[in-house]
Amino acid sequence: MDRHTEPNRSAIYATTLVAFLAIAGIAVVDPILPAIGEAIGVTAWQVELLFTAYIAVMALGMIPATLASGKFGFKPVLITGVSVVGMAAILASFSGDIVQLSVLRGVWGLGNAMFFATAMVVLVNLANDREWVVGLFETALGLGFAVGPLIGGLLGHVSWRLPFFVCGVFMVLALGVAARKLREPAQRQAPVRVGQIFATYRKPAFIALCVVTAAYNFVFFVVLGYTPLFLRLDVVPLGLAFTAWGLGLAAGILVIGHRLAHRIGAVQTVGVAIAGLLVCMVLFATSHSTARSLVVLVLAGLCMGLANANLTDLALGLGSSDRRVATGAFNLVRWGAAAPAPIIAGKLAEHSLALPFWVGFAVLAVGVLVYLAFGHVMAAGYGERVVWNRAARKAEHTPEEPVGEAY
Repeated sequence: MDRHTEPNRSAIYATTLVAFLAIAGIAVVDPILPAIGEAIGVTAWQVELLFTAYIAVMALGMIPATLASGKFGFKPVLITGVSVVGMAAILASFSGDIVQLSVLRGVWGLGNAMFFATAMVVLVNLANDREWVVGLFETALGLGFAVGPLIGGLLGHVSWRLPFFVCGVFMVLALGVAARKLREPAQRQAPVRVGQIFATYRKPAFIALCVVTAAYNFVFFVVLGYTPLFLRLDVVPLGLAFTAWGLGLAAGILVIGHRLAHRIGAVQTVGVAIAGLLVCMVLFATSHSTARSLVVLVLAGLCMGLANANLTDLALGLGSSDRRVATGAFNLVRWGAAAPAPIIAGKLAEHSLALPFWVGFAVLAVGVLVYLAFGHVMAAGYGERVVWNRAARKAEHTPEEPVGEAY
């Protein structure tokens, strides 16, 4: 289909722009974490509150945001979320202590929950060419993770407050674009009930996927939240380091992830990703060289990209047929498992700099064991097979067309 025949192109581009800025806002904090700790005078675990507060509120906000989108419509919830993020980011730039900053990061997370609970559903419903719009959204996410650290590093060299302020200004500009261009999907969907979301956890294949994802996302935010402190680099080099990580992540999502899934299946691609990330945890823990750690960081990003390219696709195929329900149930687990990772890593680092990575290795190892034990169940539910269980039959139904990753 010719993408130029899309009647809602301006609304699609506006929503995608906001997605890019929202993801960049997550990653912008990475390079300035050490600078914030030094400027405010707090310990490593207190600095990690900036991540934990953000992720915890985002996790808790996913279900209310999903329910609100069913009651009030997607556009009001999405625009409210963008407004909240912009306000929180600007106010964060004027914070005087870690408590104020953490509270505002929590508010920021609530705004992002409103956005991510609605953005992909809006895009899919607005587009005629679903494959094109999914690729566009994934591109925005990959570039957001790559550009965010670069913005944080360059602006953070002037002041740690500046990245927050500029990110807030960008979100205000995006709000103007979204308010003017965004369109509510023509077909109004029925409200979502809480019981529908929790009923999704009764499906064995979906539960197995959630356990694997919980372990993976814990490690994801050990890397994203703790590695900036572990590397002990200045602001600009740290920004460049995480830009390289973001490029690895983007390559995994955009270049390799779906292509590999077409060859060996989405379930086995996730297996490759978590196995590679498990190795990266060992390499991080045993690294005594900044250069080696930087190489491992990029490799970890690549593995994370492979996982991110396929996890939500699997959740939508194994969960409820209502994308809002499947996304809400999956994101509750994903972000809920990620929330404690940064602060736990910060506390463990007080005993040993390598300990957070060893704990991450142990957590992910549990996920790998669950994957090996129940991967064939996930594959069967998604219409695939795994090499260690050729006897697993293909699912009788054809999975819905994947709709992309919402990170």
